[in-house]
Amino acid sequence: MRIRVLPVLVLLALAAGCATAPKQTRNICAVFDQRDGMFTSWQRAAKKAERKYGVPVPILMATMYTESGFQPYARPPRTKLFGFIPWTRPSTAYGYSQALDGTWDHYQSATGSFAARRTNFADAIDFIGWYHSQNSQTTGIPLNDAYNLYLAYYSGPKGYMRGDWRANGQLQKTAQRFSNMAVTYQQQLQGCN
Repeated sequence: MRIRVLPVLVLLALAAGCATAPKQTRNICAVFDQRDGMFTSWQRAAKKAERKYGVPVPILMATMYTESGFQPYARPPRTKLFGFIPWTRPSTAYGYSQALDGTWDHYQSATGSFAARRTNFADAIDFIGWYHSQNSQTTGIPLNDAYNLYLAYYSGPKGYMRGDWRANGQLQKTAQRFSNMAVTYQQQLQGCN
C-alpha cells in the first residue's frame, strides 16, 4: 500500500510546483532558474518559440510578465454588480498569455495544437510567439519592436492598424513599461548561465 501512495504523492508535489508563478519575475535568469528542472524547462521552451517564430526571447518573456505576471490561471478581475456582488469578467482572457477564447481557438486550429492549454507554459509561450509573428506579418511591425508588438498584442492587428491605441494613454504607458522590461530581460539574458 505504501509503495502505491508514494508515486502519487511525488506526482502531486511536482504538479503543484509547476502550477505556481516564480517568485522572482523581474530577472529573466532567476525566472529560468526557478522553472528549469527535470521535467520542464521554460528557457528551452522560450528558445524553441524564438527559433520557430523569430520573436526574441526577451519579448516573449516580457509579454508573459506583462500579461499575467507568470500566473498560470490569471484572469481579468470580475466586474461588480451594485458595486459589491462579483459579476462577469470583462473578457475571456486566461492563462499565462491572457489569450482570448477566440484567438486561442484560432491558434489551435492554425497550428494543429488542439491539445494546447493556456495554463501550460510551453503552449502559452508558443502562442505568444505565433501571435506576435502573425501581427508582424499583418501590420509590418518588426519582430524586435517591443513597444508596437505589445500594442498590437493588446489591440489585435485590426485595432492596431486603426490606431485604437492612440486614444488609450494607459495602454501606451503599459507598452512603454513592456518595452523597458524587454530591454532589461535582454541585458540580463546575456549573463544567464
